[in-house]
Amino acid sequence: MLRILRRDRGTCLLFGALLVAVYFFKDCKDHKTFYLQTVTKESHQTTIKNNSYVYSWPRCQKNMAPATIRGFRYLQEKFQDFLYYQHCRHFPMLLDMPDKCGGAEESADIFLLLVIKSPPENYERREVLRKTWAKERLYNGVWIRRIFIVGTMGTDETKERLNKVLELEQREYNDILQWDFNESFYNLTLKQILFLEWMERNCPNAQFLLNGDDDVFANTDNMVEYLQSLKDNNGSQHLFTGKLITNASPIRWIHSKYFVPFQVHRSRYYPPYCSGAGYLLSVNTALVIYKMSKSISLVPIDDVYMGMCLAKAGLSPTSHEGVKLFGLSPQKLNDPCFIKDKLVVHRYLSWETYFMWQKIHDPDLNCSTSKEN
Repeated sequence: MLRILRRDRGTCLLFGALLVAVYFFKDCKDHKTFYLQTVTKESHQTTIKNNSYVYSWPRCQKNMAPATIRGFRYLQEKFQDFLYYQHCRHFPMLLDMPDKCGGAEESADIFLLLVIKSPPENYERREVLRKTWAKERLYNGVWIRRIFIVGTMGTDETKERLNKVLELEQREYNDILQWDFNESFYNLTLKQILFLEWMERNCPNAQFLLNGDDDVFANTDNMVEYLQSLKDNNGSQHLFTGKLITNASPIRWIHSKYFVPFQVHRSRYYPPYCSGAGYLLSVNTALVIYKMSKSISLVPIDDVYMGMCLAKAGLSPTSHEGVKLFGLSPQKLNDPCFIKDKLVVHRYLSWETYFMWQKIHDPDLNCSTSKEN
């Protein structure tokens, strides 16, 4: 009897192991399929790409060491979480488009790549941008292409529905990169680094980037003309320009959106940086920033972090008068003759973006009597 029980027990264990293996294989297969899903613009059908295109990472483990930092227990939960997971830089891709630039070698055909930070819920903004300044097109003999970089937000049903909307957008436009991390203000730096990793792999030979938010108005025609006017820089030299901010200090007032506690960043001053609402940079500089980022701990203010990476590389950002992000009056914001000559203006509602794009391209627009204050 004992021998039979042992034999049956062994059979049960073997059978159980087989069931676990089958379930695990199925789960891994489903997981793999979910993360390998991309879409092709030509067929509008979901296709499975080659494994070499995806980088799926195990869930990053919580680092408990920051809990020993003096004053840690008094920090807001969002900063405690930031410190617990500050080391996490690899997240599964939910939506990828490895051929967006035509492949690494063919990416040199892209003159200006528009890299637009957008949360999942901002469907209307993305739709307007696709029809206005972010429209993919040939201008002045060079190509402008578009990418939205996105995380995830919401829980359960809301998250699932938002992700489904993004999948539908991807089928139609093929312009979304999405990673499975929580979309938040304090994860914008992470979003930038994930994009730079993707760019190094899939689009290293493009020439220039616009990095900006989805609520700016960007005159991409002017950008192309400005970038084409640069002497001896086809994207292979340093360029990082926008609304320059110097001599800035971390904000220690807890009620500010930009509050950064000492436990997260102890320096008294930030290095020079450009406002993250919108700036231009060469791909050469973007790749240098990514290289520097590998040895610099993430901080929750993404534009400051870009400045930190530049400083470590011995490079400096510059100011461009065409980037107007702060302090503009409603009269200026609504004046197409003022906006027509600018590169980036912040901020616009979706309908305002659409209206202004039509106005500055109106052949009957007469700015001969307009004066800039």
